[in-house]
Amino acid sequence: MTFFTFLLWCLLLVVCWPLALLALVLYPVVWLLLLPFRLVGVMVTGVFRFLQALVLLPARVLGWRPATA
Repeated sequence: MTFFTFLLWCLLLVVCWPLALLALVLYPVVWLLLLPFRLVGVMVTGVFRFLQALVLLPARVLGWRPATA
């Protein structure tokens, strides 16, 4: 996927180099702006996993095992 992205950026560089340079400069800024949302997603996933473990704890104590995928 990274190689495909690089090839796409090279094509954009040939077709419209100002836009390609703008994309190159703005990518880290957008990544920094989206970082808090990614951290919130990790925390929400952790909370849901904890709640699932808490709800399923009595069943696991009684010997139930989750199905393996």
